[in-house]
Amino acid sequence: MVTEKITIEPVTRIEGHAKITINMKEDGDVDHAYLHVNEFRGFEKFCEGRMVFEMPLITPRICGICPVSHHLAAAKAGDAVYGVTPPRPANLLRELMHMGQMIQSHGMHFFELAGPDLLLGFDADPAIRNVVGLVQAAPEITVKAVQLRKYGQEIIRLLGGRRVHPNFAVPGGVNKALSAADRDTILAGLDDAIATTQLGIQIIKEWAEKNAEDINKFAVFPTGYFGLIADDNALELFDGKIRLIDQFGTELERFEIKNYLDIIAEHVENWSYLKFPYYKKMGWPDGVYRVGPLGRLNIADKISTPLANEELKIFKQLNDGKPVENTLHYHYARLIETLYAAEQVRVLLDDADILSNQILNTKHNFQGEGVGVIEAPRGTLIHHYKARPSGQLEKVNLIVSTGHNNYAMSKSVDMVAKTYLNGQEIREGLLNRVEAAVRAHDPCLSCSTHAVGQMPMIVDIVDAQGKTIQTLRRD
Repeated sequence: MVTEKITIEPVTRIEGHAKITINMKEDGDVDHAYLHVNEFRGFEKFCEGRMVFEMPLITPRICGICPVSHHLAAAKAGDAVYGVTPPRPANLLRELMHMGQMIQSHGMHFFELAGPDLLLGFDADPAIRNVVGLVQAAPEITVKAVQLRKYGQEIIRLLGGRRVHPNFAVPGGVNKALSAADRDTILAGLDDAIATTQLGIQIIKEWAEKNAEDINKFAVFPTGYFGLIADDNALELFDGKIRLIDQFGTELERFEIKNYLDIIAEHVENWSYLKFPYYKKMGWPDGVYRVGPLGRLNIADKISTPLANEELKIFKQLNDGKPVENTLHYHYARLIETLYAAEQVRVLLDDADILSNQILNTKHNFQGEGVGVIEAPRGTLIHHYKARPSGQLEKVNLIVSTGHNNYAMSKSVDMVAKTYLNGQEIREGLLNRVEAAVRAHDPCLSCSTHAVGQMPMIVDIVDAQGKTIQTLRRD
């Protein structure tokens, strides 16, 4: 019998708006905890009637944190609709912008959003458990973290004219070549970016060693894993086929993204606006899977850059070569990907075609329908467009990274609440652990529901008669 309900609204240090409700039993144990994504979903509908070529500029407005991901996925979907293959230099430049996005987003999440929990502690005073507290506690690390994000943003700016909402990729290629001077500017900051990322890896590994007990009881559960993969099973963030493995690491599917509707379906629950994708052949909920850094490293056998590949080998031993199931290891996986992205920047800039002016293919073979995919920082992002011969859109479907992880986030919230709140006096630090279950996935709820929300927080603890017995407030 449920005797009281705890509400955490909104979940903090994420992008977008969500709340958590925790239903408590008479004996003080948790009955069930729910993650509610309560922003309204509407972006797809008002894109209908727009022109395909407008989408790389429209869809980034879904979110100011990962606009590059939507920008590039929209351009790739536009390529498919128009039946046009971008020249190789254009794909190199698109991937370069994407690496900048991975660096800035992953760097920001680890240091500024998750960092307060990891560096200051889950039980630290909320007044200092933020980036301001980090500046006070670890000023040198915090400055380096800010500069790492700035570096990734500068790559985006040099290519797309601005750090947020760039104007760069178009169906058939890109609209600007890279100059030698800009290439050299990017190269000049690369060593520092790699060094800061390696510092982050050192921090998370030391933290993991000290907090192994928490890691091993904090939302550890089996799922499948899903994401882009290279032909040789190397980590792939920009292009490739989709690989789906089961909880044991066995490959279930490897398919072209255009066939995604044959492979996945979406489940609906009445307590969330966000749908729950799953693998059709296994059904709901047996077919659930995870995406993002943890998912991508679990489906990859290797990484094509040397420093990141060495870290992957260590990561793979966390569960004796089987898929890593610990939710808190998302943070370690995120930094390994950041290291890969930084190394890949050098690979791309050293390519002889990177300064080429052959950046746009204007020869179209209109197909009327197309799917674009990219590995956004938070996971696999799918844009699917259907258009009339005029190029006007008839239908838009977006399956966003955070949506793929909806089951995993909801499961994590429930497990962490039951682990840490059962029989305990309710205090802010314990509630923060429940929030951290969501935060580990680095969700972007603005993307997943295509909306915006405000971020005050009020937690009311209500007894069985509906009387508020305790209120926690965070402005």
